[in-house]
Amino acid sequence: MELFKIKDPRELFLSNQSEQIYFLTQSATTVLEIYGIYGAQVHCINFLTNATFSVLTDSGKKYALRINFNAKRTRENLSAEAEWVRFLGQFSEVAVAIPKKNLDGSYVTIIRNADTNQELRCILYSWLDGDEIGGNPSLIHLKSLGQIMAMMHKSASHFKLSAKTDLPVLRDLLWGAEDFLFGGRSILSRKHKRLLLQAGQHIQMVTEELFKTSARFVIHADIHGRNVISDDNLMQILDFDNCGIGLAVQDIAIALYYLETSQQHSALLAGYESVMPLPEFSDIALKTLLMQRRLMQLNFLYETQNPEYKRMLPGYLNNTIERVSAFLTDVRG
Repeated sequence: MELFKIKDPRELFLSNQSEQIYFLTQSATTVLEIYGIYGAQVHCINFLTNATFSVLTDSGKKYALRINFNAKRTRENLSAEAEWVRFLGQFSEVAVAIPKKNLDGSYVTIIRNADTNQELRCILYSWLDGDEIGGNPSLIHLKSLGQIMAMMHKSASHFKLSAKTDLPVLRDLLWGAEDFLFGGRSILSRKHKRLLLQAGQHIQMVTEELFKTSARFVIHADIHGRNVISDDNLMQILDFDNCGIGLAVQDIAIALYYLETSQQHSALLAGYESVMPLPEFSDIALKTLLMQRRLMQLNFLYETQNPEYKRMLPGYLNNTIERVSAFLTDVRG
């Protein structure tokens, strides 16, 4: 399906954020027609590596439409995401939004711009009511979140992807993201690049060791307070767009990365252990995965064009350099 033409094939990705949101909102209306939805109220509620829209129909039904315009997610990846989320939806202990089929019977809708040849890969979910638990979740929330994560890991061992789907294996340093730290697009100083490279090499070594000794299965890979909604204390997980084949400890490390206190860490881990034993990992391995998350976040700040995140970059870089120096001293003994 063709969208309206634009003069410059690069226009969408060179335009400012407001123009991008305007373009994608128009695209969202086109996408919704493929689901048989016409005349809905469409509002952008999140714009980063993809755009998420709230959709309110004339009949009062509400949905969340995600358009992947910048993230490297293929049709096969999105199909796998939909399969896994639908699988999780069978379990009462795990509350998730449910993907919806379009009129062609597919959970993934792809439209292409005739001039840019750019695919917009889309998926429509049911709407989740409630509020984000945010950056400072309560200990009660965290214990519940640990339980839900453990249930997801436990159920994942019984899940198999169908033949026409695929998920990335989360085994490399940046998990498939374009390299803005060490490659040709890096603007880091030689000193900083050399230091981060040493950390990256250690991270890769530890990751390989973990993959040799740990069970691998589908993980969410981005569980934190902004991806969890609480509705009357019902914890609901959303944003599965980073899911991949990984390890339980990777999922745990990501969740811990966003928590500030040891009490918060303990609450999350206690919740997990109330459902199933924690995976085996050393303190050094956990510190290494936490550092990996920091490098991934730094890489993202160099990659994104979001002005709010760009303003964070200088301080985040300085803090990262300090932490990497201390990390390397620690792991080397």
